[in-house]
Amino acid sequence: MKTVPPTAFNRPIDVLFIFLRLGCVCFGGPVAHLGYFREEFVERRRWLSDAEYADLVALCQFLPGPASSQVGYALGLRQAGFWGGAAAWLGFTLPSAALMIGFALGLSSLGSLESAGWVVGLKLVAVAVVAHALWGMAVKLCPDWQRQLMAAFTCGWLLTSYSVGGQVVVILLGALVGRFWFRDSVGDPAPITQGKSPKSGLLWLALFFAGLIGLPLLALGGGETIAIIDGFYRAGSLVFGGGHVVLPLLDAFTVGRDWITQDVFLAGYGAAQALPGPLFAFTAFLGSSVSIGPGGVGGGVLALVATYVPSLLLILGLMPYWDRLRAMPAAQAALLGANAIVVGLLAAALVNPIGIHALTEPLRLVFAAIAFAALKFTKFPVWALVGVGAVVGQVVL
Repeated sequence: MKTVPPTAFNRPIDVLFIFLRLGCVCFGGPVAHLGYFREEFVERRRWLSDAEYADLVALCQFLPGPASSQVGYALGLRQAGFWGGAAAWLGFTLPSAALMIGFALGLSSLGSLESAGWVVGLKLVAVAVVAHALWGMAVKLCPDWQRQLMAAFTCGWLLTSYSVGGQVVVILLGALVGRFWFRDSVGDPAPITQGKSPKSGLLWLALFFAGLIGLPLLALGGGETIAIIDGFYRAGSLVFGGGHVVLPLLDAFTVGRDWITQDVFLAGYGAAQALPGPLFAFTAFLGSSVSIGPGGVGGGVLALVATYVPSLLLILGLMPYWDRLRAMPAAQAALLGANAIVVGLLAAALVNPIGIHALTEPLRLVFAAIAFAALKFTKFPVWALVGVGAVVGQVVL
């Protein structure tokens, strides 16, 4: 696999097409997406180091909203500025959002996608991608027994006592331990953003809170469109963990308000499991299907944007402060601990839900192992492996 110089592809249009391709092949949920991102931007394009990448993952785990989409947005922001971030989000989200809107407009005749053979193959490729990312990050971010112990403890704790918000808690604990345990092991990390003043984040944070506080007030006397924007904005603002964790909120203010039936809600959710890209694109299906507001394509786009805006505002608002924080020796030590926790988080997710739901038969385990070996020892392109996985899944599995 050819390595691309890190200075290449620094225009928004370049970022758009890179993430558009990823949006077409990134199956397997948010943890798998992080694996694909690492393969693309740490291993292949060398946009940033493993430590910098883990820092971004840790930051996005702290924030509400879809973590993998936030990481992608931050990568585009770092590489090509404001419009680069917008291009990264658009490219990564567009394929799945378009498919979900299409499904809402009548593609349900395709039947159950979740149990289709090609989908099974794609899930197994996701297992291999996550395992490969875990291997590479563990070697670089857990080189000593202290960090290996922290990662192992995190993995075990999350597998036995998972709760909503548990990832945020364990990262905070890891940062606290690292602050004292690794204070003599810090260096000078490269900055994530490029010359941004911390003051530049204040406006974005003010806009985030203005939406969170102001939209419910506007919805009291506003029309159906404002009610839809308010509901989806709150869903994107208040959910930690992203992905599946947002579903109770979405169910409460769509099905719970009789905007959509439970059967339609579950049908859309089932289809979302079989599609590439972020699970939050499910909101495009809901916006197209609800009985109020514009509905159709317009309603889908409105719901999708309203869900993502708060998390993107938080990235814009906090990235400048994150750089200043990372430059402090105490923060560097804390990040060494937080990065070890990220490795544990990835290991736990590899076991559950990814491994448990994908490796249900011995033959599937064998294929996942072969796919991992192809990534580890031959540098087989991930995009090609996705195609092979779909074919093998449809024909053999």
